[in-house]
Amino acid sequence: MLDELQRRSYAENTIRHYLRAVEDFARRFRSSPDRLGPRHIREYQAELFQKRKLSANSVGQHLAALRFFYIKTLRRSWSLADTPYPKKTRHLPTILSREEVAQLIHAARPYERILLMTLYATGVRRSELTHLKNQRHRQSAHGGAHPRR
Repeated sequence: MLDELQRRSYAENTIRHYLRAVEDFARRFRSSPDRLGPRHIREYQAELFQKRKLSANSVGQHLAALRFFYIKTLRRSWSLADTPYPKKTRHLPTILSREEVAQLIHAARPYERILLMTLYATGVRRSELTHLKNQRHRQSAHGGAHPRR
């Protein structure tokens, strides 16, 4: 399974989670996962919800790992009708009041304050912020900005 995940360029976190999920599934039934079938998967899914009290998103991740294992690694068929994915829960973001935003900005140091004000004014999302790169720019002879090499 590891070879198959790496061959498909899955992220390290995904690989780690998928391997852990399949190992947990096998440990639960004290058997090799290639000897287990849809009945075991349904039972495991119910246990994740009822006994372990996992969220729908977490159960979905476990099922995705098992689905990958059975379809891509073992080349077996997988019926969504037999093991449906749980409906994902969606959470609304917490929205700060103007006073809370002002308090947050004023509590920051000067450099961080400028950064927070810029991010707040532009509406950049958290995921976009984490992908920003610190690049210095210089002016070219004809006035355009070019990244420094």
